[in-house]
Amino acid sequence: MNSASAPPALRFENVEKRYGNLFALRQVNLNVFAGETIALAGRNGSGKTTLLRVAAGLVRPSRGTVTIDGQSDPRVAACQLAGFVGHQTMLYEELTAEENLRLFARLHGLNDAGSRLGTVLGDAGLLERRASLVRTFSRGMRQRLTIVRALLHRPALLLLDEPATGLDVPGIAWLAETLRRLQAAGCTMLFSVHGASEISALATRALRLEAGAIVADSQSGANTTSILSLAGS
Repeated sequence: MNSASAPPALRFENVEKRYGNLFALRQVNLNVFAGETIALAGRNGSGKTTLLRVAAGLVRPSRGTVTIDGQSDPRVAACQLAGFVGHQTMLYEELTAEENLRLFARLHGLNDAGSRLGTVLGDAGLLERRASLVRTFSRGMRQRLTIVRALLHRPALLLLDEPATGLDVPGIAWLAETLRRLQAAGCTMLFSVHGASEISALATRALRLEAGAIVADSQSGANTTSILSLAGS
């Protein structure tokens, strides 16, 4: 999976992100190889969200280079290859669930998405609400729809910022099973978590961030479970 002959699916080289005098990321060097499932752990403000947003091409680094599948413009590469779920759903509330997905499909040039909508909405438990306006959805239903949207174009790289936020117990079970299937299919995943959970248990590798820097990496010998348990909240 991470053999020297295989180029990384995602690479950070000396990446920094500053907001004035505040460092959100400090000298981040990271290789993520195809098929890895990586959990990002750390306290609030440690840099997890910034790292994911930089990887998704939503935030420009102040210094350094990010490449996805060898492409040096992460904004273009992320749009083509990555799915992103952030703290905000970025759904259109005055559109229905199905209309949101169809709009996303058109923006990404997905010609076959229409035939899949019933299946993906059904898997997420939203089929009966496909014609309902998103503004009528609960927080958990919106989160499910956001996750479905991120998966619609079958991304090779999935970036998730605390994806279980707002989900109830059945929703978390659905998310865990969805990620498990993607993992088995070889999808590369990078997600932020707070401590050990059903989602973090899927991780094949864990990173812990403090003050914008990677301070522990299970690839370097530390135990994945230990990194997650030390992350705190």
